[in-house]
Amino acid sequence: MINTGVQDDHALSRASEDYLEAIYRLAHERQGDAAVRSVDVAEQLGVSKASVNKALSSLKEAGMVEQSRYGRVTLTDEGRRYAALVWRSHRALRTFLESDLGVSPETADEEACLMEHVLSADTMERLISYLERQGISVPE
Repeated sequence: MINTGVQDDHALSRASEDYLEAIYRLAHERQGDAAVRSVDVAEQLGVSKASVNKALSSLKEAGMVEQSRYGRVTLTDEGRRYAALVWRSHRALRTFLESDLGVSPETADEEACLMEHVLSADTMERLISYLERQGISVPE
């Protein structure tokens, strides 16, 4: 089977999910200001501003983000829901790798970022249920 970068449960490519997740995380860090600058997204992901602008065009077409005249980016309701699921998956995977498998925090974070894009929604829900049965909550 050829890996297209899009899992059946995932409407977006891995790269697009990474951009959405970065926007989501930056918006949450600002607490109250949901608009983020594309330069901050570029810095967080370690990519060029041109790469961010290209990704934002695709995300706008998909109805996931909106961008003001001055370049500030906000997630649409659909984009926020999608990004929240990706971020929750990341945290659940990172927690599992660290707490149950003893993986170092740095490695767990890197590998969670890879895994979050390919696991099905069913598998993620099962993992989250497993963590909760172990007394570990993964916030929505």
